Formats: sequence, structure tokens, C-alpha cells
Amino acid sequence: MRIIAGEWRGRRIAAPKGDLTRPTADRTRETLFSMLVSRIGSFDGLQVLDLFAGSGALGLEALSRGAERCLFVEQDSEALRALRSNIEALAARERAVVQAGSVLQLGPARSAYDLILLDPPYGTGAGQVALDRMLRLGWIGPQSWISLETDSREAVAVAGLAIAAERISGKAKLTLLRASFK
Repeated sequence: MRIIAGEWRGRRIAAPKGDLTRPTADRTRETLFSMLVSRIGSFDGLQVLDLFAGSGALGLEALSRGAERCLFVEQDSEALRALRSNIEALAARERAVVQAGSVLQLGPARSAYDLILLDPPYGTGAGQVALDRMLRLGWIGPQSWISLETDSREAVAVAGLAIAAERISGKAKLTLLRASFK
């Protein structure tokens, strides 16, 4: 795996050992960030949340493109090792915070994030459960863009969120969502 664009373009990042984590393929990440760039424009100054972070590839890509800060949330010990190693290798400690634990254990947010990236295990519905919780706890605001990666056959529906775009990339489906506050 490698960083696609930005200050760390071309730098390799480590994937967790074992088969519990399924890193987002470079091509799928490239598709996702192309979708985001066409909607967000610049990543400069964005506050990013990378849930089910694994190696941190999604959040690190956002940081490489100019995001100000990223909170990575991951519970698997092998993934946490790879994530921390990647942050060290890229000298990203000042802009990255790692929270070890389940996404579903996060409490209320201090403020909403600009970009929320989720790559949960396929076929579990965990991403949609997490988004419902994040919406209720203030992690998602009117300015937030949300990316949810699922298996290409999974339906995505979260009350309070509207689908802005969907794209199939290999076995993955990338869904961009926005809050639909009344």
C-alpha cells in the first residue's frame, strides 16, 4: 500500500498482519479521494475522523493532502501496531491522534468533524450502526462529508443521512453521505 497524493505521495505504508483487517486497495482509495476532491475541493485545514482505521490509510491520505488533524479509532491490536508504525514513519505524530477501542464506545463529540471515513468489516452493518450513533452524539454536523465503504452488494441507509454519491470499485461500494438535518 502507498499514499496516493500530497506531501507523502508514493510513500509506502504497512498493512496489519493477519486476516482480521482488510485494507482499502490503492485503486479504491484513489477512486474515493477523487470523489471527495470533486465535492470538497481542498483538504486544507479539515478535521478528519477515521473509524475502523486499520492501517490508517484513509486518514493518512487525508493528512497527506493537507488535513489539519485526524483522529484514528481502531480496536484490533495488530491494526493498532501497523497504524502507530505508519504514523511514526510519516512523522505525523503532531497531526494524528490514535484512540484504541471500539467505535461504538465513543462518547459525545466536542465538535463535529469535516470528514468522516469508515471502512468497517463487510457484511456486518457496523458502519451504519456507528453512523447512527455518531449522528446522535454530535460527531456529524451540517458541513460534514462522510464516506462509508461496504461490500458492493450492501444497501446503505441511515436515518438522518442522505446519499450524495455511490460508486462501485471492485468488490467495494463507496458511499458519500451528508446530514439531512431538518
